[in-house]
Amino acid sequence: MRNPWLSMWLSGVNAWSGAARGMITSETRRAQNAMMKEAARQTAEFWFPHAPRDPATKARRSPSRRRKSG
Repeated sequence: MRNPWLSMWLSGVNAWSGAARGMITSETRRAQNAMMKEAARQTAEFWFPHAPRDPATKARRSPSRRRKSG
């Protein structure tokens, strides 16, 4: 005979672990992207020390992509 309480508990644990896995995966990707960006910046700075540096500019979204209210 199956235990309904154990089944509910395992379902809850499975849902929680899926959410935790998603958060860990997204944070890992963010950290990897940041590391790769910093490594590329350091490499470029090492090989081209006298190259002009532009401040990071924020990319603008085109007006056609903005969500229209109403």
